[in-house]
Amino acid sequence: MEGLARLIRYFILVSTTNAGSGHPTSSLSAVELMTSLFFARFARRDGFFRPSYDRLIFSKGHASPLFYSLWAAAGAISEKEILTLRRFGSRLEGHPSMAFPFTEVPTGSLGQGLSTGVGMALNAKYLDKLDYNTFVLLGDSEMAEGSVWEAIQIASFYKLNNLIGILDVNRLGQSRETMYGYDVGAFEKRISSFGWNTTLVDGHNFSQIGQAYQAALGNKNQLADGPTMIIAKTIKGKGVKFWEDKAGWHGRPLPREELEKALNELGPFDKKIRGKIMPAPKINPLGSDTNQPPRLIGASYSPGEMVATRKAYGNALVRIYPKYPNMVVLDGEVSNSTYSEIFAKAYPGRYFEMFIAEQNMVGVALGLSARGKMPFVSSFACFLERAFDQIRMAQYANCNIKFCGSHAGVSIGEDGPSQMGLEDIAMFRTILGSVVLYPCDGVSADRLTEEAAKHKGIVYIRTTRKETPVIYSEKDRFPIGGSKTLRSSSKDQVTVIGAGITLHEALEAYELLKKSNIFIRVIDLYSIKPLDLPTLQKTARETKAIIVVEDHHPEGGIFEAVTSALSNENVKIYSLAVRKIPGSGKPDELLDFEEISASAIIKKVRQILK
Repeated sequence: MEGLARLIRYFILVSTTNAGSGHPTSSLSAVELMTSLFFARFARRDGFFRPSYDRLIFSKGHASPLFYSLWAAAGAISEKEILTLRRFGSRLEGHPSMAFPFTEVPTGSLGQGLSTGVGMALNAKYLDKLDYNTFVLLGDSEMAEGSVWEAIQIASFYKLNNLIGILDVNRLGQSRETMYGYDVGAFEKRISSFGWNTTLVDGHNFSQIGQAYQAALGNKNQLADGPTMIIAKTIKGKGVKFWEDKAGWHGRPLPREELEKALNELGPFDKKIRGKIMPAPKINPLGSDTNQPPRLIGASYSPGEMVATRKAYGNALVRIYPKYPNMVVLDGEVSNSTYSEIFAKAYPGRYFEMFIAEQNMVGVALGLSARGKMPFVSSFACFLERAFDQIRMAQYANCNIKFCGSHAGVSIGEDGPSQMGLEDIAMFRTILGSVVLYPCDGVSADRLTEEAAKHKGIVYIRTTRKETPVIYSEKDRFPIGGSKTLRSSSKDQVTVIGAGITLHEALEAYELLKKSNIFIRVIDLYSIKPLDLPTLQKTARETKAIIVVEDHHPEGGIFEAVTSALSNENVKIYSLAVRKIPGSGKPDELLDFEEISASAIIKKVRQILK
């Protein structure tokens, strides 16, 4: 082990010095911890594509030089490649990314790796029924993140004895000493209080480390109730004497003129030795059996029936599950409002309650997606916003996650502005390759939920609290990137674009204006990203102006999406959106107050036609 550890330190030092950047000191502190895990027959990592392969997440993603050096020491990558660290086009990016084939999920935004590990451990224990373990390397600095403690709490709740955290307590953060410094007892007290098994070790002592891993694996074999955290006291910069436990070196490589001196301090090492990783067993997923036949609920709605799109979403989850058996549903303890509870009752083995911890919920979804599941994640739209960093990181993981934000906009009524998602469309529009859908009735909500399931990638479905009349028939289809032109004639002077709740306001405005012989075109822009560009271009050329009405702030919303799409068209586009701080009130009162109601649409049309 000592020889492999010296070789790994060599790879860390030469790769970061050659790159001229990186985090060698943070990598050096965890060398013994990871060398033992890889090469002392604790992690079953050989056989990369096997479902039973133990998972390893570097939550402290800035220690990527260590991550890559482990695989160099295993012979999976060459010394020549390790010297491409951080170069443009290299698989070895500054933080682990999916460009490197042994990366489980991209990391680097601290505080997220343990949540992802929870998702992978849930998958093994409750879904695939596989024996693999999930190991997560954490840094002591990231333990200040609340999402870590959300993950610690939920891992205990689900009794994930197949989850092993490895906490590298090297005392020094980026700019100063960490919150608890070398008080490893403080970490042990806090983590154990959540129901975790904890072990304190000298993070550079192979004997103690090996005993800790053996005990952690033994806990699993003995069906212990909780996960394990190995809390290791380490030295930042270990192996280079003039670096060890010295502040001010975070994120700084050795200058070339000091590299030789540092390598001499490592002692003799053999560049030709390679470690062997224990192979994973050839076991396929067993899958979960709910012992319940498929229940086809909520597939049919009648015209004029009053249905909240959030409830149609819940019904749709149950209806489509037999077609998409890799589905799993997560909720943030509002399932009786988002109506994911309908799925939870029908298929309890495929539902996981994540409680009021949305950042962790998204991280867990990423872990499940990385193991081949398709998570549907629901909460109030505004609460998903606090998990934006996790959603942002998920876009780099080639993930397949569906989000549903209910209670969107001022139309939720009396609950007031703290519960109104008014920025959610903008948030999800910024995600690369994302799809944003906004149904207006029960039929469109049902169909769009299935469209989300068909699509590979991140999809956001925006649902409404208020019941709305069903306007579509069972024959209607809602492809992603489409729209519905609901009112149209050769006499149309202005086009009104609505989505969700405002679509119904636009239809009401149409009926009232028609009485004055004023005709407007009404478009249901249910697919906000991608947009139905041909329909938008057509209406831009056939009507004098376009009014976009949305229950959302104007910045980043539907108006900006439409305006950007039609930037080359000679048409005036007007915005009716939420521009005032809302309060509590009846939905209709708030729509009037924000000037996104039928009366506001009528007023704007008349102003334009003057």
